[in-house]
Amino acid sequence: MSELIQQFVPRLQDDEGITYTVTAWGKRTPGGTWEGWLEFYPLNNQERILRTERETTQPSRTAVEYWASGLEPVYFEGAFARAHEIEHR
Repeated sequence: MSELIQQFVPRLQDDEGITYTVTAWGKRTPGGTWEGWLEFYPLNNQERILRTERETTQPSRTAVEYWASGLEPVYFEGAFARAHEIEHR
């Protein structure tokens, strides 16, 4: 089951002017490691939630928390672009 790891302060805006909040999520895999990814939630609640594919694999939930704690705004921008690409496949 997926677990919310961290919610971030920066908000991102797409080309249509829709603003999104950023969250990091994680889940334990059948092999015992943890996967982490980012999700982008539209503030207007009318657009789809955007999600990246796996951004990291770590040995524990604590390690995913550490990964998330070091993310910078420039990383969010790249992940946001990747999530948009996934949405438009």
